[in-house]
Amino acid sequence: MRVADPWYDELASGRAAEAADPGAEGEPYAPPSCRNGPAGVTTYSEPGRDAASSERAAVYLAVQQSAEFQWVRRSHRRFVFPATAGFLGWYLLYIVTATAFPTLMATPVGEGPLNIGILAGLAQFLSTGLLTWAYVHNAGRRRDRAAFELRWETQLRTRQVGR
Repeated sequence: MRVADPWYDELASGRAAEAADPGAEGEPYAPPSCRNGPAGVTTYSEPGRDAASSERAAVYLAVQQSAEFQWVRRSHRRFVFPATAGFLGWYLLYIVTATAFPTLMATPVGEGPLNIGILAGLAQFLSTGLLTWAYVHNAGRRRDRAAFELRWETQLRTRQVGR
């Protein structure tokens, strides 16, 4: 069953054309909606698709290839990938330490019922909140305005195509 999702296009990555199932002429499998366009560019057509929707798709493609979109995407990745790696490292350190050194984690802190393991577990919740705040703060300061302007421009351009 094929789902018509405008945001998902597995053929955009070029991997679908490299599938192992050969077609009738021994060519790599490509869905019927795939055809070769000018200068070897693969384009996609669906039955019943009109010229306006093709032009709207061209607007989205142009926006995706723009320098502004690439900057927003690069800025997002520059924050998310290191933050994710750091948080996963901290989480795995907690899990490995709790598993490998249970006596260390059971070491009491002060006179009360607290120990290092409980404090480290509570620190996991604190670090999750801090990471969420850092992401929201970073996005608000660096990317949100540019992403909003791109979204606004894209909507204006697609509305002009429909007229």
